Amino acid sequence: MESASIPSLALPVGVTLDRYIMHKQSSFPFATGELSQLLRDIALAGKIIHREVNRAGLIDLTGGMGSQNVQGESQQKLDVIANIRFKRALKNGGEACAIISEEEEDIIYTGNQNGKYIVAIDPLDGSSNIDVNVSIGTIFSIYRRVTPVGTLPTMVDCLQSGRKQVAAGYILYGSSTMLVYSTGCGVNGFTYDNSLGEFILSHPDITSPKDGSIYSCNDGNWELYDESVKAYLTDCRRKQYTARYIGSLVGDFHRNLLKGGIYLYPPTVKSPQGKLRLLYEGFPLAFLAEQAGCIATDGTQPVLDIDPHSLHQRTPLYIGAPVMVQALSRMFQVSRSKFQVGFATSNLEPGGLAETWNRRAAPLKPET
Repeated sequence: MESASIPSLALPVGVTLDRYIMHKQSSFPFATGELSQLLRDIALAGKIIHREVNRAGLIDLTGGMGSQNVQGESQQKLDVIANIRFKRALKNGGEACAIISEEEEDIIYTGNQNGKYIVAIDPLDGSSNIDVNVSIGTIFSIYRRVTPVGTLPTMVDCLQSGRKQVAAGYILYGSSTMLVYSTGCGVNGFTYDNSLGEFILSHPDITSPKDGSIYSCNDGNWELYDESVKAYLTDCRRKQYTARYIGSLVGDFHRNLLKGGIYLYPPTVKSPQGKLRLLYEGFPLAFLAEQAGCIATDGTQPVLDIDPHSLHQRTPLYIGAPVMVQALSRMFQVSRSKFQVGFATSNLEPGGLAETWNRRAAPLKPET
């Protein structure tokens, strides 16, 4: 009787994030530990935000600040707090020489000029859901600096290709808090154990389903979407796929990553370049998606192949199960082919097809 009860009384806790990072570091003979420490710094800030989110309603941390961030979006109190917490953690950790944050217009210099890494971060994604207790999250991306260590980092360090990411991930604050990240060798998820104060490996080697039956987009913008997107969504409805959209990018992406689905954030008339930010939303989630066997595209090319030219650059995003994203991409290709044929065979009369094609193909003006 006693021996039979021992297993249930002394079940293994599992692999902690720190232990997992140390184990993986030992697998690389030339690893020196800076990236591992940087991931620990991000995890520490995530624990602090977890605490703040869970007690927000008790200490008046919900609601707006009455101000706007650089994106022109209303700042919530937790937006500001999260930005401060992550900046402090990254500055005190010493491994990041510069930070790019959704909440601030310019490069944030940490004072750690010997730091080897740049961090791009959305400190708290899904601000509109804070007051109603719906999942929100943090998204981060890590690059190795290209300018000499010991010098002040420059825009060259910050505007690197998505293919140059050395790590990316997100922290989801929901029914449980999870940290999901990749260093280019697969995707792993860790669930926060409140009683231990540790992230525990709960989702090793995440591989997303090749196909799915969930589509996530803001249906309220239907009339503003391209005809190709409308055709794809109509096909999803015809197939009786499940519509799931909560307006929190991390939450929607996480669900589809595990269950199989597609997330769509197309450009609209109001946001012709798309609305999501490339450096700290599009790039990190595309990096994770490809590592988990998914596809991420802006409608014309893989997101990771986009050339960044500004800190807060926008992008359309279609991301998720390969079969679903490829089906949407074929609709885009058919649409472009029709316009090209029409341009070659029509005249240039006002209002004609060729004029329409020229207007659509013209470079988009930056948002003001």
